[in-house]
Order: sequence, then structure tokens, then C-alpha cells
Amino acid sequence: MLRHVNRLQSAVYGIAIGDALGLPVQFMPRDSYPEVTEMIKSEKLPWPAGTWSDDTSLTLATVDSLLTCEGVDIPDMRARFMDWMDNGAYTQDGEAFDQGFTTVHALTHGCGCTNEQSNGNGSLMRILPLAFVKNLSDEQIAQVSGITHAHPLSVEACTVYVHAAQLVLDGFSLTEALETASLSSEIFSYLADISSRKRNEIRSTGYVKDSLEASFWCLLTTDNFRDALIRAVNLGDDTDTIGAITGGMAGLAYGMESVPDSWMNALRKKEIIERCLASQ
Repeated sequence: MLRHVNRLQSAVYGIAIGDALGLPVQFMPRDSYPEVTEMIKSEKLPWPAGTWSDDTSLTLATVDSLLTCEGVDIPDMRARFMDWMDNGAYTQDGEAFDQGFTTVHALTHGCGCTNEQSNGNGSLMRILPLAFVKNLSDEQIAQVSGITHAHPLSVEACTVYVHAAQLVLDGFSLTEALETASLSSEIFSYLADISSRKRNEIRSTGYVKDSLEASFWCLLTTDNFRDALIRAVNLGDDTDTIGAITGGMAGLAYGMESVPDSWMNALRKKEIIERCLASQ
């Protein structure tokens, strides 16, 4: 069973909007492009403004599984991920794109990757919906991450992120939640003080540790949805995923009313999101 389902919408839309804002400038070096403040079309990518990528698609697959199965069902969730990869399920144009190597390798071979080199952000970007599962265990977080990313570092990043989201749902402020969740982890305890770092000290790569660090920095150095997302997608490099990770937590903390109308209106095919949210 899930809790606080009425707040799931803002978290999922936060992910989709952060993903779509960041996708057009993905992998571009920091400060090499005009500041992104609205949904734009990439000069290099073929998709229209407002298009989301694998970050959102796999989050929607996770949500669909959790709501349909009324909790964590690993075989069902893996099957939905396979449907995305093979058939373009949960995509806006019927075809998966921007798939991470680790994710594809793990789904193709039927087990999550455990080597040190497989610590991309591919499970962190989709893990947030687990915060809504009643009586969720850390073992379940590990199992869901481990569908694709089973190394302890990826699992720990997902655990910290989900714990922070649970605290927000329990009524903690965003700052309290992020700091408390960070301090509970030996690996990520330093994130409790991440707001003291300057922008040029923040890494924004697809390495899971960098992605969580960048997202927490954006959230802890802003006080609203819009500013957090603008900060995230203008860090450069893995902008869509850092936008998605930041956006999910910001959406959860600040609610649907905080989302700029221009961003919401530009997001393509919202009916796909609504269909997954209604899978009960």
C-alpha cells in the first residue's frame, strides 16, 4: 500500500519538468550555453521542447508498478522497465532513447551491475516513488535500485534520497530532511554541509555521488521550485538527470502550485503521466 498518494503527482511532475528542462543542454559544459529558464528545443537533438527522457520514463514505470501491485514487486517492475527498453513504453514518441549503458546491460542480462564502474545515476533518477510505500524497508530500496544498479554506493545514494523524501512526507522541512538523511549515512554525511560550497566546487556528472551532491546543493541553496530547477539545469553536464533528481524532491517539498505555468504548459503529453498516476 502507498501513503500520501495525493502528493505523488507533484513529485512525478517535478521529475518530468526537471528532465525536460535539462535535456536540451545535456552533456554541455557548464556556462557554455545561455542560461536555461524556460523549456527550449535543443539545437542538436531532434525532439520538441518539453520532451522528457529515460529519467521520467523509468520513474513512470516505477509508479505504474507500485500503484498496480500496491507495493514493491520486483519482477513486475523489471518487466515494465523491459517494456520501456524494448517497446518504448512510458515514452512520449513510442521509442526509448538516452538509455544508460549500465541500465541496458543489466536489463538485457537480467541482473543489476555490481562493479565500481557501474555507479551512474540510473537508479537514483527513478527511485523517488518508493518514498510513498508504507513500511518500506532499506532492503526494498536496495532491491529496486539493484534491478539495474546493485553496487553499494548506488544503493546508498538511493537510500539517502528516499529517506529524505520520507522525512518531507512526514512533515520535516526540506532542509531538515536533507540534512537528517545525509547525517544518517557514513558515505554521504558531508552533504549536510553541502550548501556552504561554492558553485565551482560542485560536480554535476552522471556519477551517482556527483549527481546526488549537485541535487542536494541546488535544493539547499534555494527556497523555491523554480530557482532550484534553474540552478540544477545550468550546472552543465548531466543536466537532465540532475534536473530530474532535483525536481522530484522540489516538487514533493513545494507542491504543484509552485510549478511555473509556462513549464507545465510546455511539457509534452502529460496524459501519459496522468494515466500512470491513475493506475490504482
